[in-house]
Amino acid sequence: MRWEFLWIAAAVLCMLYGWMVLSTASGTAFWLVWMALGGFFLVCALCARMHLWRILPGAVRAAFLLLAALCAGLFLLVEAQIVRAFRASPEPGLDCLIVLGAQVRASGPSTVLRYRLDAACGYLQENPDTLCVVSGGQGPNEPCPEAEGMRDYLLSRGIKEDRILLEAASGNTKDNIEFSKVVLAEALGASSPDSAEVLGLRIGVVTNNFHVFRGCAIARKAGFTHVSPVPAGSTPLFLPNNMLREFLGVVKDRLAGNL
Repeated sequence: MRWEFLWIAAAVLCMLYGWMVLSTASGTAFWLVWMALGGFFLVCALCARMHLWRILPGAVRAAFLLLAALCAGLFLLVEAQIVRAFRASPEPGLDCLIVLGAQVRASGPSTVLRYRLDAACGYLQENPDTLCVVSGGQGPNEPCPEAEGMRDYLLSRGIKEDRILLEAASGNTKDNIEFSKVVLAEALGASSPDSAEVLGLRIGVVTNNFHVFRGCAIARKAGFTHVSPVPAGSTPLFLPNNMLREFLGVVKDRLAGNL
């Protein structure tokens, strides 16, 4: 009865949290993952009530526990790498920042994106010779390309327009980096986005703390030889959602060869 109660409690918490994530209208369907987790825990509760675990063959139970241990170990390993990047200190005097996009609303940048833009703004004010690429295309629920909303926000904070380069076509982190290389090549008059002139730039990747590890890893995989993390803050209430999503993102990009 005790295990049944714990599984039900876990299911309720996951579903309530999923509903809370949905209420943010973030434009993603990741809240469904929390609902699916809640459903899984309800199945576990049913199994506990019917005492199904006891009647399973020993080999099946051993295989299940081994798989669960391997998954937990992988999760902890990836999360440790993500957390280690939380408090990384950006190097001063970088050549260029690449600010990774996030949702833009009719009222302006979302909370997640404002954290990134505020971090970029602070760095640009302290390092007046650093340029900035704002990177992000337009999603189906956005009034304009993310890069345009990001540029307007930085301009309102006093950053001069000639320091801001726009990349307004990307739809994910890999594209953010790859398309920013093209923008930098055009700005420098370089022969190719993969030229030594571009890849040798000292760049900073500006994104939320939970996303810094993956963003920088993708930038290095794209060929940049000098990558500095520029971590921005995040909303603590939604950190569990972002950390779980980031774990899946790291695994996906690792399998796809993006990092």
